[in-house]
Amino acid sequence: MWLGPEEVLLAGALWVTERANPFFLLQRRRGHGKGGGLTGLLVGTLDVVLDSSARVAPYRILHQTQDSQVYWAVACGSSRKEITKHWEWLENNLLQTLSIFDNEEDITTFVKGKIHGIIAEENKNEQPQSEEDPGKFKEAELKMRKQFGMPEVEKLVNYYSCSYWKGRVPRQGWLYLTVNHLCFYSFLLGKEVTLVIQWVDVTQLEKNATLLFPECIKVSTRDNELYFSMFLNINETFKLMEQLANIAMRQLLDNESFLQDKSLPKPRKPLKNISALKRDLDARAKNECYRATFRLPKDECLDGHTDCTLWTPFNKMHIPGQMFVSNNYICFASKAEEACHLIIPLREVTIVEKADSSSVLPSPLSISTKSKMTFFFANLKDRDFLVQRISDFLQRTPSKKSCNSDREWKWNLADPGCEEVPELPSSSPLAASPTSALSNRPVNFCAGEVPTASQGLLKLFRRNSEELLGPKGAKEKMKEESWNIHFFEYGRGMCMYRTAKTRELVQKGIPENLRGELWLLFSGAWNEMVTHPGYYADLVEKSMGKYNLATEEIERDLHRSMPEHPAFQNELGIAALRRVLTAYAFRNPTIGYCQAMNIVTSVLLLYCNEEEAFWLLVALCERMLPDYYNTRVVGALVDQGIFEELTREYLPQLSEKMQDLGVISTISLSWFLTLFLSVMPFESAVVIVDCFFYEGIKFILQVSLAILDANVEKLLQCCDEGEAMTILGRYLDNVVNRQSISPPIPHLHALLTSGDDPPLEIDIFELIKTSYEKFSNLKADDIEQMRFKQRLKVIQSLEDTAKKSVVRAVSGDIGFSIEELEELYVVFKAKYLMSCYWGNNRAAAARRDQSLPYLEQYRIDMEQFKDLFISLTPWSCGAHTPVLAGRLFRLLDENRDSLINFKEFVTGMSGMYHGDLTEKLKVLYKLHLPPALNPEETESAFEATSYFTEDVTTEVSPFVSELDFCLHCESQETQEDKGRRNENGPEKEEKGTSPQDYRYYLRMWAKEKESKKETIKDLPKMSQEQFIELCKTLYNMFSEDPVEQELYHAIATVASLLLRIGEVGKKFSNRPVRKSEDCKANNSQDPVSEEESPTSEQSQNSAVEQQPQTDHEDKTCGDAQPEKTQQENQTLGDGSGEGQGSPLQLLSDDETKDDMSMSSYSMVSTGSLQCEDIADDTVLVGCEGSSSAARYGSTIDTDWSISFEQILASMLTETALVNYFEKKVNILQKIKDQKKVERQFSSSSDYELSSVSG
Repeated sequence: MWLGPEEVLLAGALWVTERANPFFLLQRRRGHGKGGGLTGLLVGTLDVVLDSSARVAPYRILHQTQDSQVYWAVACGSSRKEITKHWEWLENNLLQTLSIFDNEEDITTFVKGKIHGIIAEENKNEQPQSEEDPGKFKEAELKMRKQFGMPEVEKLVNYYSCSYWKGRVPRQGWLYLTVNHLCFYSFLLGKEVTLVIQWVDVTQLEKNATLLFPECIKVSTRDNELYFSMFLNINETFKLMEQLANIAMRQLLDNESFLQDKSLPKPRKPLKNISALKRDLDARAKNECYRATFRLPKDECLDGHTDCTLWTPFNKMHIPGQMFVSNNYICFASKAEEACHLIIPLREVTIVEKADSSSVLPSPLSISTKSKMTFFFANLKDRDFLVQRISDFLQRTPSKKSCNSDREWKWNLADPGCEEVPELPSSSPLAASPTSALSNRPVNFCAGEVPTASQGLLKLFRRNSEELLGPKGAKEKMKEESWNIHFFEYGRGMCMYRTAKTRELVQKGIPENLRGELWLLFSGAWNEMVTHPGYYADLVEKSMGKYNLATEEIERDLHRSMPEHPAFQNELGIAALRRVLTAYAFRNPTIGYCQAMNIVTSVLLLYCNEEEAFWLLVALCERMLPDYYNTRVVGALVDQGIFEELTREYLPQLSEKMQDLGVISTISLSWFLTLFLSVMPFESAVVIVDCFFYEGIKFILQVSLAILDANVEKLLQCCDEGEAMTILGRYLDNVVNRQSISPPIPHLHALLTSGDDPPLEIDIFELIKTSYEKFSNLKADDIEQMRFKQRLKVIQSLEDTAKKSVVRAVSGDIGFSIEELEELYVVFKAKYLMSCYWGNNRAAAARRDQSLPYLEQYRIDMEQFKDLFISLTPWSCGAHTPVLAGRLFRLLDENRDSLINFKEFVTGMSGMYHGDLTEKLKVLYKLHLPPALNPEETESAFEATSYFTEDVTTEVSPFVSELDFCLHCESQETQEDKGRRNENGPEKEEKGTSPQDYRYYLRMWAKEKESKKETIKDLPKMSQEQFIELCKTLYNMFSEDPVEQELYHAIATVASLLLRIGEVGKKFSNRPVRKSEDCKANNSQDPVSEEESPTSEQSQNSAVEQQPQTDHEDKTCGDAQPEKTQQENQTLGDGSGEGQGSPLQLLSDDETKDDMSMSSYSMVSTGSLQCEDIADDTVLVGCEGSSSAARYGSTIDTDWSISFEQILASMLTETALVNYFEKKVNILQKIKDQKKVERQFSSSSDYELSSVSG
């Protein structure tokens, strides 16, 4: 590549001059290429260890003048070919011009200007994307691609200097982290280390401390454990590794997530020596943390954050923390975790202004909202810029403000007290909540008004209010009053100050009248609901009357959702539940419906109206419990792993016992998936849900640990899993809520409570208090870190399960061993995944459906199959190999969807690797018949036949009949027979209604039910053009074999023999062909032949039966003609039907003697060897010119045919051919080689691939 001219003082240091002229030098780096001795080894080592600015290419061109000691580097190259191209350009375009100049300074100025011009011209054509990355980084990326054989679509994220521990020896080198791979390269004193690991293969990432080094990173795969140390910034490296591995896991779990990660937002300010992709990944990590902290919608992107203080009026203090600004929100988080959190939606903001500075409020910023609240931020470093950014965002949100202003306004006016909302009746207990504001908006989900559209089911099914008058009612009133005081001091709605006081109130239980409102606020569901008005109603309308697998499952589970609660003992509650679940299934088809969603949703509907319950369900499934509710409940398994880890840390004495009993995996799924709603009395579990919406999964883990801690002694004495489950079941059954104003709902698990002693009741509030006292030091950030670690483990475990299931499913019918099948599955899956991230289109990712059986989840197309076939096949045919691969793909693709699954893939491979000579030849034979043989491959020869043959009927008959026959043998589908009847006119239609025809189909159906093993007699005959293609394949196949000449001699002998057999067979078949019309005329009067005709393809008992009963006797005369030819040929040639000796019986002894005595050269001239020289696009007519052109005017002989038995018998006479096809090939070695070739590893001492253009 051309370089902006750089000054070089010592041109000879570490470089060898290879070419020179008066103005330029071409130099090679010492140590590059062969030889070089100790100096070369040292230079190579220095280049790798010190990275010599990563731009030390092995070749360079310097500009020089005679009297100057200063040289200018103008070009460099990673290969001799590249640098020679530049050198020739300079010689051809500049030398003559430069010789005209008198002044050396003018020469140098001219060269510099010319080189700068070339670079500018090249940069014009480059994509703007590449301009974002700094020059040094682009050079490192180029070096990575050349070193590891990566395509241009593989993007480098960052690279680091580090040591890789190979045994006990550290190898200093460079670690390259790309989107899909971890790569490492080291070269020390002639020893080269090259590593390439796919992120999807990583099972564990850990930061470890060893004796030699305080910190190192351990990367585990299924096969290896790799250790890297001596990083300059190990935390940054490890964090980036985690991110990239996480993206890969998302790809395995859900392809769409991976595709979204490929289109990252553009950075505003490029940073030095950091790639755009690295900056974008950093921004993505910050966005995820920001959204999780403040429970914001998934599409919210952080714009920036700054340190500041917030004036809090409730305690008259300045709280230090950070302000976060995004497209739609201004948020604040205090440095002390529990001090204060604040979320201000921009849709609520009315005024943003700079207030006057004072000693109390330096550089203050005032933000006012519609709810008459004003927030003061102070100590802002760049207040003017911040105000401008917020103003810009405010200008972009007018439409959202206007469409929601009424609803927002009504809600926020109600801050001081509930009497101020005139739209609600005074008796409504929810007058002050966001639910009340929505309850006045009419929502017609069906033909008429639906009560659940405006209020929760608890209001509609209010029971006797005796409890409201007793002590429980008084307690509930006190709770409501506490919350009203809190609202007065801290604000109400989204803009509420959230402090430790808020958490205390939540722990004491949210009053029933406020539960729906506060769930919406704490979960963030309120934000999504007000920004998507009418969304739920539209979904309900669209999903009405639609049926799919999800709706069937929903219908099945509707009556299992809290059947003990009166609200779900009638159609009103059931219908509301159906609408919410169905609407969500249509919103998110990836999840659709999962068991346990019905239980959680039914509880949400008790306290919220339908729209609110829907948005709470969205928040649960998509943000708060990610990946919980899918077919493989990955999220719940991940949190189960975290629970096991926490148990080991906090309850070490119990952990081992629980592992032995296998209890944790059983309990955690039921606890986490339903938030304890299915295992605890409803009144108690709903308090757990209160705290969950405020704290997140941290609280569920905390309570789970408290439950185990309370039962440690009993659990340690358990003997089996059942006993442990009973102990925990009894404990949870007796967790009571003595403050609940609702009458107790019978709990299904109460049956577990037995024994003489009355059960000990546990107060839910005491349990929550204990959980905070003992386990409150759990941090949300730590849990996210643990989630990543467990996600790797869980998803890789699921992938291993999938592999075992697939291998077990296919192993019975395939000749490969379990080990070979597992290796093939890895290669097959890797090829599929490669198409997802290296393919130009994303169709491969789109066609993976997680709901399909494991065997069908990974499927490859023809191009991918060709790549695998070329690297794995034992039948290498040189340039002809892709053609053979395409034919095998068409043969395997039985359902014609242009995709094959793993079973179809290994079936095709097994046919080439396993079985005897007959089985392998049968596969090869089928590859040269339709549907494997593409009509286009023989189209040229086929068209030639139509030009030179006067009989029009023979133009299409051989191909059509062969195709129909082969399809019939392969799939045994009766639809093929229907197609033939439709093609061949009304006579066939009439025949289809006869009783004999029905009996025929009954027999066919019976045969389909049997496990039919295909025999060689079932194979159709091969026409001359197909035989020519077979010869061509065989010649290509033998071209690089060690015994190449013997094989050529053998195939020449066999091919010429078979050509003669076909000719002889044609002579015997001429007589019955001429009688075909008489046969056809007699068919309609012969009920026996009419009944038997469809099965005549398999009938080979005698020549007498076959003459009047051809395969398609009802077809036109021309169509029937070749079929009769084949039947006659097979009858006379096969004799008794034994295939191996039959071909020679067709020839007299003299003919046989003559043929076998021919020299190999004369045999070649009979037409078979010509196939070796045939190009893929050559008209096939010429292939058989010497054998039949003289008699048929260079046309394909449509009467000529040969059977599989005849080919097999002829092959068996040649030892070389038998040995070739019975030779054993180790597929594991092929797979190993394929992996190496795929990465294009450099294993030689020449660094052609390990260097880089500078």
